[in-house]
Amino acid sequence: MLFHHNGYVSGDPRVQPAAGVGVDRSAELPEAMDVLVVGAGPAGMTATAQLASFPEVMTCLVDRRPERLGIGQADGIQARSVETFQAFGFAEEIVAEAYHLTEMNFWKPDPQESGHIIRTARAVDDPAGVSEFPHLIVNQARVLDYFARFARHAPSRTEPYWGWEFVSLEVGEGEYPVTVTLKRTGETPDGGVRPGETRTIRTKYVIGGDGAHSKVRRDIGAQHVGAVSYHAWGVMDVIAESDFPDIRTKCAIQSEHGSILHIPREGGFLFRMYVDLGEVDQNDAGAVRKTPIESIIAQANQIVSPYTVDVKDVAWWSVYEVGHRVTDRFDDVLAEDVGQRHPHVFIAGDACHTHSAKAGQGMNVSIQDAFNLGWKLGHVLTGLSPESLLSTYSAERQPVAQKLIDFDREWSSMMAAKPEELESATALEDYYQKTAEFPAGFMTEYPAGLLVAEASHQALASGFPLGKRFKAHPAKRVSDTTPHHLGHQHTADGRWRIYAFADAAVSSASDSALRTWAEWLDSETSPVRRFTPAGRDLDALFDVQVIYQQPHEEVELMKAPSIFRPQVGRFQVSNLNKVWGVDPEDDIFEARGLSRDGAIVVVRPDQYVSAVLPLTATDELTDFFEPIFTP
Repeated sequence: MLFHHNGYVSGDPRVQPAAGVGVDRSAELPEAMDVLVVGAGPAGMTATAQLASFPEVMTCLVDRRPERLGIGQADGIQARSVETFQAFGFAEEIVAEAYHLTEMNFWKPDPQESGHIIRTARAVDDPAGVSEFPHLIVNQARVLDYFARFARHAPSRTEPYWGWEFVSLEVGEGEYPVTVTLKRTGETPDGGVRPGETRTIRTKYVIGGDGAHSKVRRDIGAQHVGAVSYHAWGVMDVIAESDFPDIRTKCAIQSEHGSILHIPREGGFLFRMYVDLGEVDQNDAGAVRKTPIESIIAQANQIVSPYTVDVKDVAWWSVYEVGHRVTDRFDDVLAEDVGQRHPHVFIAGDACHTHSAKAGQGMNVSIQDAFNLGWKLGHVLTGLSPESLLSTYSAERQPVAQKLIDFDREWSSMMAAKPEELESATALEDYYQKTAEFPAGFMTEYPAGLLVAEASHQALASGFPLGKRFKAHPAKRVSDTTPHHLGHQHTADGRWRIYAFADAAVSSASDSALRTWAEWLDSETSPVRRFTPAGRDLDALFDVQVIYQQPHEEVELMKAPSIFRPQVGRFQVSNLNKVWGVDPEDDIFEARGLSRDGAIVVVRPDQYVSAVLPLTATDELTDFFEPIFTP
């Protein structure tokens, strides 16, 4: 975390100075705004937090609830989400309070004792080490609290407007083309109570994060394609006395009486069980959802026999049928109009993909939807990028959702199957380990296009695949000699990262490929000078960092090119935190397959690798950025 560059900070440095629309933010919902976010769930809160980093953008978040969510239905936090939390500045805190998933145990019918179960296998949760962060369990409400805090402390001082329900929208023309009708469900800021009051507001863009029954999706005519599986599950968060030996370990339990996905919760005592209630008649008409909690508890005890679960307290419970649906598009542009007009309404999260909770994907994928969209809206609304950038949201995220649905359909079917119905005795645990990277969030790979370059030079950095998230790795910062994961410097501030991995020459060399490239990047013809807004710090849009091949002791900081030591802040002092050396015991060049001739790795604001280029490819770097930015 960097601060003091605008003057001494004696308080919490996470509370940034109010700027732009945050200087005089009203408690009343304004009549016109840049972005209206509907729904304060994971998608809505993440989008709001990202947009809050753009002080010129008026973002308003509305939710029909009267106050913050108390108990969330989602609780699984995949490692990719924790990487995202790091960008928003709260990974360390949430890791400390969460339950850490390190193993998954598998239980099956005891062949020696009918009606009983025995443990048959243990599986390490992340055998491949795909992330430096763990797989967590923590209440969804806490995740939303952290995103809300980020937005509250950001320059635009964005707070949710509680007690407003979305009614309808229409897209027209003009500066504020979207007209939205809202209905008040709770108290007014002055303490009055006027439920049912309606208001019409105007906005440039709308993000619908309003859940599986999204009215925003309805109004843009997007089709939710898929079906219900007609298999019911009861889910309960409980505190119980139990002799089940794995009560504090994640388990997949298959018995003669059905299945349970068992997930311990944070805090050391609470746990969640997804309890198999069996097939549902197609004419059931939702009657199974009235199954009482007592029946769910009884079914759980039958499944875990010979063990018992004596429930002392129920924090939350529900009954649902698994549905697998994905929306045909994630914005308001019809297929025949793609390329002819730009979108103004977007949907994210459960509004565009619904699935079972078995793989813990709902909240995680919703967060990535919003992270993808938020910075793009920020770029367009601040004049950094043309509106064409916004079409990449649906193009990138809809295929990801489809792959999620395909994966979840197979996983949830296997969870519901009887052991004898699977192709082998170890089919469930084998599938869990084989597909570990997908639910962890690391199989997303955006295709080549506006924001991802062709893979012509991928061999220069084989460990940073194009279109996939930038996988962090330790290096040593030269200025203070401390080790850090390089990717952890990538905060959710809307900036692009350009990592220059140097050729073998030392920092003081006057004729190295790295120095030639750096001097070009500091020239008036480079993308950094052309696209950074006038009057802003040189690193306001592009955070340019260099990693030398030598250990930090051998790198002369003050002889590194000046582009890596930009002057910033009110007093225009040099930022000396962008020059790195390798850790000889864990060399990033070796670990990430980086060419010893050097390489440039460009990373988008949402942490995905956009381009890999040689140090000589100045024209290619210029050509890549040209359609993305407005000079």
